Amino acid sequence: MSRAERRAMVERDRPALSLSRQCRLLSIGRSSLYYEPKGESAETLALMRRIDELFLKYPFYGARQMVRHLRREGVRIGCRRAARLMRLLGLQAVYRAPRTSDRHPEHRVWPYLLKGLRIERPDHVWCADITYIPVRRGFLYLVAIMDWASRHVLAWRLSNTLDEGRPGSGAPSASSSASG
Repeated sequence: MSRAERRAMVERDRPALSLSRQCRLLSIGRSSLYYEPKGESAETLALMRRIDELFLKYPFYGARQMVRHLRREGVRIGCRRAARLMRLLGLQAVYRAPRTSDRHPEHRVWPYLLKGLRIERPDHVWCADITYIPVRRGFLYLVAIMDWASRHVLAWRLSNTLDEGRPGSGAPSASSSASG
């Protein structure tokens, strides 16, 4: 049973059972019976209205970007307050999240074969890593192949997709390889 439902069960005009006893039996604080929420000030409501207008124009703004924009307009606001007001308005930045960690359900999970192996010389073990670099309208993906012992980058590639069949797919891409 929620706290609001338990608070509604309190009978204020019942002489046989005091309010204190009813609150104890319902496990709610007696002060919660007298609390009335204040609401937001007129200044805060105006600020919330401005945040809402800006969010309609820039739906990819998070709290920090919203703060920067408002400060440029001369509004003094902190990041935590902006985040609280955006949360109160139900606003959340819209952006494409990277999907680098989503594995295909039919792909096999391979065991870790290097457990207990001592890597002491170059060219013994190579590793590959994929990371994403956020850019203005999405992500670029950086793939690097490295020598594990020397941490030397053997080859790398930058692409706007994670597809293996379409290298670069017409977007800016670069690759480099080094022999060690």
